[in-house]
Amino acid sequence: MARLTRAESQARTRELLLATARRLFLRDGYHATTLEKVAEAAGFSKGAVYSNFGTKDELCQTVIEAVRAEQVQAIMDAFLGEGSDADRLAVFAEWAEHTIGDPGWTLLEAEFAIHAARRDPGLRDRVAEGGRKWVGALRFLLEEEARRRGLALPMPAGELADALLSLGVGLGLRRAVDPALSPHALPGMIGLLLEMADADGR
Repeated sequence: MARLTRAESQARTRELLLATARRLFLRDGYHATTLEKVAEAAGFSKGAVYSNFGTKDELCQTVIEAVRAEQVQAIMDAFLGEGSDADRLAVFAEWAEHTIGDPGWTLLEAEFAIHAARRDPGLRDRVAEGGRKWVGALRFLLEEEARRRGLALPMPAGELADALLSLGVGLGLRRAVDPALSPHALPGMIGLLLEMADADGR
C-alpha cells in the first residue's frame, strides 16, 4: 500500500477530527465537548487538534457549517426536484418530519448561538452570518418556486425567508423539548403562502 504524502496525512487527520468532533458535539453539546475529548476519541494528541483548528469555537463552527450545508442541500433537492408542486412539498414535509427538532443539531445550534452572543462580537457576527446564509438559500428557493409556478409572492422574498426561518427555528426548539409536536406547520405555511399567491394572481 502506497504511503500517504504529508498533505494527504494532514487531510486525513483533519477529516477524522471533524467526524469525531461532529459525533461528540451532536451527542453531548458544545460545553460538554472538550478538545481533549475530541483528540482522545479520534486517537490523536491535543496538539493535532490545535494544528488543524485554532480554537474549540472554530472546530464547533466548522461542524455546524457542515451540518447546515447538508440540510440546505436536502431542502434544495426537495424544492428543485422533479414532480408536481404537491410532490415537492411532500418531500419537504418528509424532510421536516425527520429534521426539525433533531435534538443533537437543534440543541447544539442553540447552545453555540447563546455562547457566541455572550462571548465576543466577532464570533457573534460569524454565527449571524450563518443565519444570513440560511435566509439567502430560502430566498432563492422561494423565488425559484414562485417563478416555476408563475406566481408573485405575497411579500418580498427576503422578508418571507426570514419569517420562515424564524418559524423553523422556534418550531425546532419546541420540538426538541416536545418530540410529539408536529413539524407540519412549516411546510403547511409554505403551501398556504403559495396558494395565496396563486389566488391573488387569478
